[in-house]
Amino acid sequence: MAEATKTSGTLAPAVVCLGVFDGVHRGHRALIDQARMIAGDLGIDVAVMTFDPHPMAVLRPESAPKMLADIDERKDLLLAAGVDDVYVLNFTETTSRMTPRDFVERVVVNRLNAQAVVVGKNFWFGHEAAGDAQVLTNLGAEYGFEVYPVDIQGHQGEQWSSTNARRLIAAGEVAQAAAILDRYYRLNGLVMHGDERGRELGFPTANLQVAQNRAIPADGVYAGWVTAAGLGQLPAAISIGTNPQFDGQDHRIEAYVLDRADLDLYDQKLGIDFVARVRGQAVFSGSKELVAAMQRDVAQTRKLLTIA
Repeated sequence: MAEATKTSGTLAPAVVCLGVFDGVHRGHRALIDQARMIAGDLGIDVAVMTFDPHPMAVLRPESAPKMLADIDERKDLLLAAGVDDVYVLNFTETTSRMTPRDFVERVVVNRLNAQAVVVGKNFWFGHEAAGDAQVLTNLGAEYGFEVYPVDIQGHQGEQWSSTNARRLIAAGEVAQAAAILDRYYRLNGLVMHGDERGRELGFPTANLQVAQNRAIPADGVYAGWVTAAGLGQLPAAISIGTNPQFDGQDHRIEAYVLDRADLDLYDQKLGIDFVARVRGQAVFSGSKELVAAMQRDVAQTRKLLTIA
């Protein structure tokens, strides 16, 4: 089994949270908050064990979910949520064959030195998902740590889950997804050279290249924010799609930074935060109608971002 790696500190007794933690949404932070309370009483740190890649990418690649955050983003989000250490277990076929007892003994006890474990009530682990929260509780009693299953389904019918956040993002409902994530959904990537049609039309765009396993909002136009080194956060109208107006074939994510035609962002790392959907993808009768639609998109983006 591959070694677990961590971001900081030394191996010490800890309250451990287990899970994939994709997106580090409000439900995940409820787990972390519970762990912090327990750790405060015990006078020890909080650690998270996460898996990379997602177990489904190894077990059934064709069914693997699109990810809400890559492993570096996950680490940063977890640390910002109040975790002291983040351990990453490289999930492989060998890892997947561990029985629940093997996982508890070799990882939770011997590697993580867990004094208590906090998991979601729907947590599954071990070969063929043979272990659940109750199995973990029974093994904890045997190995000397207490298990705290937490309901992370949210309040008043809200579903605080990575699955629900992915569903909303795929439907273009980025504002509703933000309510689960408690932040705007972000895509990071490098700015690549494009066709420069936007520049010809008066709306120069940055063409963002992102990992193929990332969750991408539905085709359309969005209001959001662009973040780049040295520039801070800038308002942007974002287009996602194949550009059917010009018979495009490639699926692209392009951001027009409002009122900025002077930016050279090629080969720079860019972050795009999606605030709200403006409209779906459309084809117009000509360039004049397209430019008029883009002007309306920019005006709506200003309104949604509440800027002058």
